Amino acid sequence: MKKPRKPRKKKVEAEVQVDETDAAPAKGGALVIVESPTKAKTIGKYLGPGYTVKATIGHLRDLPRRELGVDVDNNFAPKYVTIKEKAKTLAEIKKAAKAADRVLLATDPDREGEAIAWHVASQLNGNGNIRRVLFHEITKDAVAEALSNPLDIDQRKVDAQQARRVLDRLVGYKASPVLWKSIKTGLSAGRVQTVALRLIIEREEEIRKFVPQEYWTVAADLEKDGQAFQARLQKLEGHKPEIKTEAAARAIVAEVEKLPFVVTSVSTGERRRKPPAPFTTSTMQQEAAKQLGFSAGRTMRAAQKLYEGVEVGDQGSVGLITYMRTDSVRVSDAAIKQAREYINAQFDKRYLPDEPNVHKGGRGSKVQDAHEAIRPTEVGLTPDDLKKYLERDLFKLYQLIWRRFLASQMTPAVYEATKVDFDLANGRFLFRATGSRVLFDGYHALYSEAHEAEDAKTLDSLAPIPKLAEGDRATLKQVVPSQHFTEPPPRYSEASLVKELERLGIGRPSTYAAIISTLRTRWYATAKDRRFQPTPQGETVWKVLKRSFPEVFEVGFTANMENELDKVEEGDLDWQAVLGDFWLPFNRALEAIDINKIIHEVHDLSGLDTEKCPKCGSPL
Repeated sequence: MKKPRKPRKKKVEAEVQVDETDAAPAKGGALVIVESPTKAKTIGKYLGPGYTVKATIGHLRDLPRRELGVDVDNNFAPKYVTIKEKAKTLAEIKKAAKAADRVLLATDPDREGEAIAWHVASQLNGNGNIRRVLFHEITKDAVAEALSNPLDIDQRKVDAQQARRVLDRLVGYKASPVLWKSIKTGLSAGRVQTVALRLIIEREEEIRKFVPQEYWTVAADLEKDGQAFQARLQKLEGHKPEIKTEAAARAIVAEVEKLPFVVTSVSTGERRRKPPAPFTTSTMQQEAAKQLGFSAGRTMRAAQKLYEGVEVGDQGSVGLITYMRTDSVRVSDAAIKQAREYINAQFDKRYLPDEPNVHKGGRGSKVQDAHEAIRPTEVGLTPDDLKKYLERDLFKLYQLIWRRFLASQMTPAVYEATKVDFDLANGRFLFRATGSRVLFDGYHALYSEAHEAEDAKTLDSLAPIPKLAEGDRATLKQVVPSQHFTEPPPRYSEASLVKELERLGIGRPSTYAAIISTLRTRWYATAKDRRFQPTPQGETVWKVLKRSFPEVFEVGFTANMENELDKVEEGDLDWQAVLGDFWLPFNRALEAIDINKIIHEVHDLSGLDTEKCPKCGSPL
């Protein structure tokens, strides 16, 4: 990330000012608050005369760093303080607000953005007419629409953010000292991070316990009309073959080599593969990991820049994608119209469906459905058009988002799937050849999903086989026995870990990048060959936390807390009640901890040395 420029006052358009100095705007007009200078610059060019834009550069207020900052006995009342480094920024915003007729809080359209807006409003003491404006893309139309429809701050969304923040503080502040006392200082326990670590460790334990079992398969290499193909032994005496030894496999080979391969049945059918939905935060992270090799953090950093704005020649700073923290696959009618017009102009008519494709929402879409899916703000800005303006990561991610979105509004890919059976020796052996060929590429003309080793095979991974009819005889080239061993479940990749966290309802996709980054920076897990393995330190941390808080770091308990946070945002639960539901088992576990017992268990069971007293040698 580039270093921020020195504070300056830049006139963007007419009387619109992106103000990063301590000067107040001229008396009157509107003060617009956003999170970042880049976003301020992009939004500034769409505003009419009389607007000044200021950036908070993230949160201005938070819980204190050196104390709990939560009054557990007073309904979990949080104690917010101004972040030391942001005191000057807050003072500038207050000064600007006094000079303005109204204040428009244009922070991001999610819980964190709502909380930033709420904290700003709470510090302005009623100065000016304070309203909330929401947009999910930084375009002229979206900004104009937001300004025409100002809102109040959504207290339910703020409360959901407060509940999450307090939950995370309670765990970090109360559970981390258990690690310091039993292992060493500097370690941290995180409410969601610990469960993610648990998944990695439990997968590693499965791998360690796994005992490979030998098995054999038998395949026939065949040829028809000069085209080679393969048929596999599908059934033996009417049942799935279980060939456990080389001797058994070779006995089958010896029999089969003498038999004619005559086709006994052929079945052919068309299969259609529908295009995938446009990206959510989770699916974007997964595909960027698989196709681009990006970590979740790298993906989110690039997406943030694309959303907030990139300098595009004479156009200035342009927001290129919609908001990148979303669980929704919904797309606006205007965006669908753009996509369909582009497909119609650039592709044969067969690639455009008669009606727009409607994709079903995934997990969390109920809460986040005010958002759209992640898509380009302007389909006409193609990756090729933008390549000379974008950093490498930004170009690659934009291209992925652009192609995925357009593909989501294209026709399905069509395959011809063929299954050919060879029934030998009156049903003793059934060999089957399967193949497919593309009849119409459909959305694959623009986009193809990536697959990892553990993903199920797809139609496009099957080779074509020759045209065969019942009664045809294929030429047998050889019968091949192959030895195999059953394999343990694979370690998590970045993509599969994100997918599993989402499936289980652990955390939210917008937090996955930070979770995964923390596991690495704390040296709880490493990525070898792009697959996560726990470190000895990570395993010891999990042993301590598992013994100390048997309920709190259960997958189901953590997922339920996420659901309760969603209910707070929906207005169905009180946020302090959610904290109470968590605090009861958490505090009960805290009070039951026998730190000396844990120290001895850790000392005996881990490969790590606990910190010891330099005088007596006892564990500290």
